[in-house]
Amino acid sequence: MPLDGSRGTSVAGMRTNPVLTRLGVYPIAALQERARAMRAAGEPLLDFSIGDPREPTPVFVPEELRRSIPTVSQYPTTSGLPELRRSIASYVHRRFSVEVDPDTQVLPTAGSKEAIFSTPLAFVDRAEAATVVWATPGYPIYERGALLAGAAGYPVTLDGDFVLRPGQIPDDVWDRTAVVWVNYPHNPTGAVIDRNRLNDLYVRARESGAWFCSDECYVDIYEGEPPPSVLQVAGPGSAGTLSYLSLSKRSGMTGYRTAAIVGDPEGISILKDLRTSTGTASPEFVQKAAITAWDDDAHTVERRAIFAAKRAILRTAFEDTGNEVIASQAGIYIWARVGDDIAVAERLLAHGIVVSPGSAFGSGGEGFLRLALIPTLEETEHATEVLRACLIET
Repeated sequence: MPLDGSRGTSVAGMRTNPVLTRLGVYPIAALQERARAMRAAGEPLLDFSIGDPREPTPVFVPEELRRSIPTVSQYPTTSGLPELRRSIASYVHRRFSVEVDPDTQVLPTAGSKEAIFSTPLAFVDRAEAATVVWATPGYPIYERGALLAGAAGYPVTLDGDFVLRPGQIPDDVWDRTAVVWVNYPHNPTGAVIDRNRLNDLYVRARESGAWFCSDECYVDIYEGEPPPSVLQVAGPGSAGTLSYLSLSKRSGMTGYRTAAIVGDPEGISILKDLRTSTGTASPEFVQKAAITAWDDDAHTVERRAIFAAKRAILRTAFEDTGNEVIASQAGIYIWARVGDDIAVAERLLAHGIVVSPGSAFGSGGEGFLRLALIPTLEETEHATEVLRACLIET
């Protein structure tokens, strides 16, 4: 029941899940509604709010998609095409120098968002009031998936370098935790965790018997040294850990909805059983297009360079106006301290620039803005003129 003791019902009196009422609207949705209304009124906007890159998908991907559309459409299997699993395993070996078994350690998914959301359904025991831990500010889907699965949530507020540490989770919470989520490179801040700190978290999760789940969808968008994966610290067999990988940002395939879970064979088997019930699998023609993306690394080099150039432009604009850019070492975001994040976001929107206030990402995000590196280089340059003017007013 809701905290006020009322039933979980809608205005019309029909029953609903009270957790949805508690969670409210997806945080960025209200901002997007305002932006849509402005577009409908003919107002020009530059949108830095949603992490949906506009650089063209590598041409060979849609070409393969078109070639693979069958005459007769049939259901895809939960396990995905064997050749896709082999392609993902090959990518993991190239990128992380880790061997994984494509038959027992790889599970293709219809994007990483739905896979992350549904994972607690497989590992949370409602009868034991199992806990799911996630960091905040962060991607809201960790909280939503946990609470709708019936878990007790334990958000950990990050600050400073925005890197989660084992000591931030009390021992009694560790003792009842079923799943710990980490996300590096981090959304919304672009922070990167080093391999030693990632290992510290993994070891503590193993000691407590918690599944260590690492959202690594930005792991191929970086500057400098490649960010580590939990697959590297876990070693052969990936005991107790699952890595969530995606082609959305790596290959500009957000609309294709294709990703993968890689790791512990037991965890993969359990999730496969769950996903057989949910029917969430990408069409096979999408899977075949995904194979071409996982097999090619050259296009990711080009994409990294584009995002780095945009990041440099925006970083300079913030720093020139005395607003500190925090973390923002990887991924597709700039995270800047601006004071009143809501007021600054509203001021920018009034001038045609859509950004996300940090408070939309939970506790610890107050006073920051997140800008997704989505508009073109030319548009990003243009936006800095408005950005500087609005920031100087703060």
